[in-house]
Amino acid sequence: MGEPHPSPPTDRAPRPPAAPAPALHARALARSFGRGSKALAALGPVDVAIAPGEFVCLVGPSGCGKSTLLRIAAGLLRPSAGELEIRASADRPAAMIFQDYGIYDWKTVLANVRFGLDIQRVPRKEADERARSWLARMGLADFAGAYPAALSGGMRQRVAIARALAVEPELLLMDEPFAALDAQLRTLLQDELLDLTQTTRTTTLFITHSLEEALVLGDRVLVMSARPGRIIAERRPPFARPRTGEVRTTPEFTALKAELWQLLRGEVAGQDAAAGKGAVPA
Repeated sequence: MGEPHPSPPTDRAPRPPAAPAPALHARALARSFGRGSKALAALGPVDVAIAPGEFVCLVGPSGCGKSTLLRIAAGLLRPSAGELEIRASADRPAAMIFQDYGIYDWKTVLANVRFGLDIQRVPRKEADERARSWLARMGLADFAGAYPAALSGGMRQRVAIARALAVEPELLLMDEPFAALDAQLRTLLQDELLDLTQTTRTTTLFITHSLEEALVLGDRVLVMSARPGRIIAERRPPFARPRTGEVRTTPEFTALKAELWQLLRGEVAGQDAAAGKGAVPA
């Protein structure tokens, strides 16, 4: 008898786990304003996917469509072409934070933070507890009964952040939330936001003009062209999580900031040249 043939192996190497579906996925997304020959292309086409828990920063020249993209993601604008899909459960909607705070002057600080929970019809006792918890985390516990007029700009922005995070959103959309603040306060709030988002692992799309801000906060930095905005580059800051603002002092930070500026410089110069020829800014 011949020797028996060896049995084929039955054990296969386990397949790597499938990557989770993107929390936000834009495909050939574009937006124009106006009609016919007067239509102005503001954005796109843009293709971008953001993974669950990822913090993505978007930088680009003024008028390149960054805020337009964010407003489409928030459901405030409809795209002219393409699609944008958000994967979020119905009870954890996306939350947006604007540059101008977006809080209500006629409501107390506590009522402002509780506003999204009231919309979701969370029972008042639970809503108050969650709102007060976030006020405490933002250092505003003593101002629960105050009105926004009594707060500084930085405190108002903390209220806006607390209101957004109190609803425990799966997606946080932030449109230059610190742009109106002075440099010292901006740095402080960057560090606070860094700590908060690393703790909650909230998927975040953050619009900013500041390369420093993008590098401190982002897992990924996407660079947009001049209008109509397209993604022209992507960089991943080489700083491990959990991260602190100390990364600002590293040579890697300085080098990457300079690299990003070189990418943006040509886009800004080209935009200024187009404006000088009579182009209408977006």
